[in-house]
Amino acid sequence: MTATARRELADFLASRRRQVAPSTVGLPAGTNRRTPGLRREEVALLAGVSHTWYTWLEQGRDIRPSRQVVDALARTLRLSTAEHEYVLRLSGNGGAPPETAHDAMPEHLQRLMDALGSSPAYAITSSWSIVGWNRAYERFYPGVAALPAADRNLLRVVFTDPAVRDLLGDWAGDSRRFLTQFRAEVGPRLADPEVVDLVTRLQEVSPAFREGWASHDVDRFTSTERRFEHPVVGSLVLEHHQLTPADAPGLQLIVYTAASGTDSAARLARLAG
Repeated sequence: MTATARRELADFLASRRRQVAPSTVGLPAGTNRRTPGLRREEVALLAGVSHTWYTWLEQGRDIRPSRQVVDALARTLRLSTAEHEYVLRLSGNGGAPPETAHDAMPEHLQRLMDALGSSPAYAITSSWSIVGWNRAYERFYPGVAALPAADRNLLRVVFTDPAVRDLLGDWAGDSRRFLTQFRAEVGPRLADPEVVDLVTRLQEVSPAFREGWASHDVDRFTSTERRFEHPVVGSLVLEHHQLTPADAPGLQLIVYTAASGTDSAARLARLAG
């Protein structure tokens, strides 16, 4: 575990501990609690570890919890599946971090996106830099081609580009969802210069990002329908998919397809020309 991962694990556990009501784990609420949630000694008791050891964990000390301990803490703190996976990765008990992708798009993946026709598609790296897209996505979000390569990052455009804010049908919900998924992916790599620079810049310019980042919330990606308000073709209801190529695991392909039972397919076709 790196020092950054230990610090993130400490802050994350503390934030989740404060969200657990004592009554949900069979403890009396009491009247002498100065802060909401559970006390450290209560978490330690319920998880079967010593109070001192758990305190060290929340202090970011150089210790590594076992998988068994992480699982016990996840049960005690009522962590969601995404949160449990996040703690496993931070503590070195999860899978290997995503490989770093090259700046250039593999030609075969570009051809795959081009073959999707009127379905917008783009590719992002493990740090969410946008490194490729098809013609349908450029018609869907024309600003992508005009951005300098250094600013062509999915999280950055979501929180700083007014055109993207107008495009997203539920900007508050969508932007928060993007942020929590990004944190879940990059948590073990928060010390990477690219991630540090992105987070620092967004905290400086976006109060919404700053508030969301401070919450330490994480979530996993789930394919779902999302609504967009396009300035040319109007409302679109699209299914949002995320794919990881087996021969390029450092990249993710994001594809939008028309939702069943809507006229979005015809609107996408009209947009694609």
